[in-house]
Formats: sequence, C-alpha cells, structure tokens
Amino acid sequence: MAKRNNDFLKISDVLKEFVDTNNLQKGLDGVNVAEAWANLMGPGVNNYTTAVKLERDTLYVQLSSSVLREELSYGKEKIIKMLNESIGKDLITKVVLR
Repeated sequence: MAKRNNDFLKISDVLKEFVDTNNLQKGLDGVNVAEAWANLMGPGVNNYTTAVKLERDTLYVQLSSSVLREELSYGKEKIIKMLNESIGKDLITKVVLR
C-alpha cells in the first residue's frame, strides 16, 4: 500500500482532481443543465420536452409541441439567464428550440 504525503484531504478536492484528470467536466455540465431545465421549467414544459443537450455553449432543446416552442422562443434570453444562474456558471450563450 502506497504511503501518502497528506493524511487528510478534503473530499471536494479529491473529486475535483478526479473530474479534471478524467476530463469529466463537460459531461457533468450537460447533466447539470438538463437538471436545471427540468427544475426551472416545471412539469408543464417537461411533459413536452423530449431531449435536452448541451454542445459547446449552445443548448439544444427538443419539444413535441410547436405551440410551446413558439412561446418559449420569445423568452430565450430570459431562459439563458435563468439557467446560467441556476448552474452557477455562464455555460449557455444560445438556445435552439427544435
């Protein structure tokens, strides 16, 4: 068994190092964005949401209702602002509703 220099490490530091070492931040951001979408939009919008995907700085949201898609398109800037605040980072700069 290897001996370590530090006997006491914070779990947050260990997890952050693990995420950085294995390049997992992109995937975690995608999961966080999907959760934020579900929490902020509520069950009414989630019933019509079929897919939420983050690619680079663009959020792609697939909706099964064209009426809802049109309504949400008027508030894209507000949606971006709310999602970024919920995540705690400025990840999203554009929303594409499909």
